[in-house]
Amino acid sequence: MKGIEFIRGFHNDLPGKMKEIRKRAGRPLTLTEKILFSHLYEKEDLSRTVRGSAYAGLRPDRLAMQDATAQMSLLQFMLSGSKTSDIPASVHCDHLIIASEGAREDLKNAEEENREVYDFLSSVCLKYGITFHGPGTGIIHQIVLENYAFPGGLIIGTDSHTPNAGGLGMLAIGVGGADAVDAMTGMPWELKMPGIIGVRLTGKLSGWSSPKDVILKLAGILTVKGGTGSVIEYFGEGAASLSCTGKATICNMGAETGATSSLFPFDQSMAAYLVATGREEIAELSFINREHLTADPEVYSNPEKYFDRIVDINLSDLEPHINGPFSPDIATPVNAMKKTIAEKNWPENVEVVLAGSCTNSSYEDLSAAASVINDAISKKLRPKTRIIISPGSELVRQMAEKSGIMDKFREAGALILANACGPCIGQWKRDPGGSDRVNSIVHTFNRNFARRTDGNPNTHVFVTSPELAMAIAFSGKLTFNPLTDSLINEEGEKVRLEEPLRARLTTETKEFVGGKVPDESKPEEKTEIKIPEKSERLQLLKPFPEWDGKDFTGLCLLIKAKGKCTTDHISMAGPWLRYRGHLENISRNYMMGAVNAFNNLQNNVLNQLTGKYAPVYEAAKEYRDTGKGSVVVAEENFGEGSSREHAAMEARFLGVRAVVAKSFARIHETNLKKQGVLALTFRYPDDYGKIKEDDRIDITGITGMTPGSTLRLLLRHSDGTSDEIPLAHSYSEKQIEWFRAGSALNVIRKQNIR
Repeated sequence: MKGIEFIRGFHNDLPGKMKEIRKRAGRPLTLTEKILFSHLYEKEDLSRTVRGSAYAGLRPDRLAMQDATAQMSLLQFMLSGSKTSDIPASVHCDHLIIASEGAREDLKNAEEENREVYDFLSSVCLKYGITFHGPGTGIIHQIVLENYAFPGGLIIGTDSHTPNAGGLGMLAIGVGGADAVDAMTGMPWELKMPGIIGVRLTGKLSGWSSPKDVILKLAGILTVKGGTGSVIEYFGEGAASLSCTGKATICNMGAETGATSSLFPFDQSMAAYLVATGREEIAELSFINREHLTADPEVYSNPEKYFDRIVDINLSDLEPHINGPFSPDIATPVNAMKKTIAEKNWPENVEVVLAGSCTNSSYEDLSAAASVINDAISKKLRPKTRIIISPGSELVRQMAEKSGIMDKFREAGALILANACGPCIGQWKRDPGGSDRVNSIVHTFNRNFARRTDGNPNTHVFVTSPELAMAIAFSGKLTFNPLTDSLINEEGEKVRLEEPLRARLTTETKEFVGGKVPDESKPEEKTEIKIPEKSERLQLLKPFPEWDGKDFTGLCLLIKAKGKCTTDHISMAGPWLRYRGHLENISRNYMMGAVNAFNNLQNNVLNQLTGKYAPVYEAAKEYRDTGKGSVVVAEENFGEGSSREHAAMEARFLGVRAVVAKSFARIHETNLKKQGVLALTFRYPDDYGKIKEDDRIDITGITGMTPGSTLRLLLRHSDGTSDEIPLAHSYSEKQIEWFRAGSALNVIRKQNIR
């Protein structure tokens, strides 16, 4: 049992700690506040921890990293001067496995193609006492849920879907690699105190509605930025009616609203999951401390007083949803798809259905999908689309094999992939020759940005539940509604699909065994870290230089990005995952997916030094190498999506001095700050329109920068005119210190070297 000694101590200390917190707070507390306050690095006046403005130093209980982001996280950690990780940490090899031929061949190919990366990660883990989960063991968030998550704890992870663990009552937050270094070096991990959105769930799911539909509907309500800066805290009898893995699905995809995290209070379903996964003692301890693992009764009786916003969802009335395309917040109830598709002219025929990913790959999810397949085949229906399945972990896969679920998938002709992310993050050889044809696919993942899944900008990607995805697979149409529509079977008969069944885990579940994970590691300081000479995939980092103490003058506009600009646009995944450990090589993809506002083209910007158009990387590199430096300008929610800090490190590496946006996504804004790039916002968003393609830019007020101060953007236009624009920022004193030092890592290095 992983970390049971620590968890025993956690529960022994919790009553006394909460008594003191209640005394200091002097008011009823939400569950989010209980967890945050009990993990403060130092005792603070809780009246000063103002939501949305105050920063707090926290001490997480655990850290989890996936192999794509772990490379840069650990390369930074190696520069910190630390001898071991200060908190339990783990690395999970789930992102680099390319989906193509099936689990066995894909895993074999990954082990060969990624050997130097796996060797590097395993050697660093051995040296610093970090637990290493090799390729094929499972997806990071499923492994964390099965082994490391516990109610009331705080975990951070270098992946934006870390909040998955909120399904087990743990406050789980996605971060960049520099944040991970803070935690591993024993420094306070800083977080702006989040707002708290209360989602009151009433009623009970039935029929074709599933836990996935809760978050699909909520994403439509909040949009992709409505949760930014907030934790989504669920409550109500409807919340208690959901399974633990169903809750995890909801928390996982909460990242698509921009939320800091999502969280459910401890209940019987969590206890059942803990028991089923061999953690009976944690279930017992959680029951003993149950009052501290939920919000206070006063919060639930008068939620409007304690939450910043209340959203009500009645599970009994909740319809199955399909979200997309191109954005996860375009929410459409299944009964409205026929009308919507006709109006939008989206391609109706579905070519591929994919089930799995970190969002929907639990045993319960696979059982729901298999239930639909079993019913359809028994009624002599055959799939009209290709079906692809990704189990979440080796534990899930083994149980699904034992119960016959995997046989049902094979009977339907499904391709079974490795226990890994695969198509969810673009690691999918769908069309090896490349394609830009217009088509539709349906998956159970969390994101559906253009190009993300298969690299094709014209693939219309729709997100739904495992059961509805399988129903669509047997119809071949986005417009199929299993609640009302019939299908014609092989004998020409009209048949209707039965409501799906979900195999829910209970405290009596005995067969949920298998999928062994490694023991917690102890550091072996003499271990040699493996980086091949002249590697194209791994490169030791050099510290970024300190700020020179001057305001910025004469900067070139690199790109004025138009519309949605996610981290997929800033630093693409897919084949670029190959270079996640090599900053120089991966920087060649910087902003290549962003749309230039002046010509509506991607990766095509004016190089002010040559007067010619060039790829973003080439222009940025020339500005850097000639000492000019550059500025990126963007619109709303810049950096939405994945936690990948490469999107910030590439900017710093290429000499981008500042990013000025209408607004930022939380993780990307923090990543920019950590790497020494100024993250600034227009005080008046319409000033975005004043930026011209060949502007030279000064940024003043940096020398006297303080929390809440105003900076100035001076635009020198080529016609001799100029504009001065006020800029806002959200830097704390500590974050200003990061900027002055050149990066947050430089601050840590100085402290460790002393």
